Amino acid sequence: MGHGLIAWIIIGVVAGWITGKLMKGSGYGFFMDMVVGLIGALIGGFLSSHFGMGGVAQHGMIVSILIAVIGAVILTWLVRLASGNRTANV
Repeated sequence: MGHGLIAWIIIGVVAGWITGKLMKGSGYGFFMDMVVGLIGALIGGFLSSHFGMGGVAQHGMIVSILIAVIGAVILTWLVRLASGNRTANV
C-alpha cells in the first residue's frame, strides 16, 4: 500500500508538528514542518526497513506518521548536535 502526494504532505506536516512539540520547540511553520517531516520519513523509513519492519509506504497512515516522527526527531537532534544549539529551532 503506497501513499499518494496528498498523504505524503499530511504525513510530513503532522510529523513535523509533532516533532516540534516533542523537541521543545514551537514548530517551524507549515512549509518547514512538512520538509522536516518528509526528511524524517526518509530517515525513519530507512531505519525501519533495515530493522525488518518495512518502509514508511508499506504501512497505514498512523504507523507512517510514527515512523516519520522518529526520523524527524533523529534529524532535529542531529542538526542541533552539529550546530551546538540544543534549545533553539533548526
